[in-house]
Amino acid sequence: MTHDPLDVLIRRVDPAVPVPAYEHPGDAGCDLVTTEAAVLAPGERAVLPTGVSVALPDGYAAFVHPRSGLAARCGVSMVNAPGTIDAGYRGEIKVIVVNLDPRESVRFERLDRVAQLVVQRVEKVRFHEVAELPGSARAEGGLGSTGGHAAVGGATGGNGFASVVADREGQ
Repeated sequence: MTHDPLDVLIRRVDPAVPVPAYEHPGDAGCDLVTTEAAVLAPGERAVLPTGVSVALPDGYAAFVHPRSGLAARCGVSMVNAPGTIDAGYRGEIKVIVVNLDPRESVRFERLDRVAQLVVQRVEKVRFHEVAELPGSARAEGGLGSTGGHAAVGGATGGNGFASVVADREGQ
């Protein structure tokens, strides 16, 4: 099912910044660049400006996600991933990056791609307080209730870390 593109107003705070665009058909996010160079030592974080601000229509929000390539190659993520840009916000979009690599510093140069922006429709809700919620198959199971890691104090692998073997084997 194909939808018409949503028109979003954008203002370049820095005229050298490219207007975000989709790199490939089917991409969900557009790359955002930084307007400032920065060096992050292991464990350091920084707020990087992107040089753009947007006016989203009511009923939409933009979500700033980490770039998977930066995460895989450099250990870079975002402290508040995903960052939320509300429809009423008109300031410059900024990205809070963190260097999670334990040994190597990471360097950002001006106009390096640092994050991706995904625009989505969001629903307004009305909350109705009740004494009891209706039942479900999952009930109150959460925080790993479907498996994937051994519980604290539970089974561990040979190296003393929580084992993911059960999850890999579909158990």
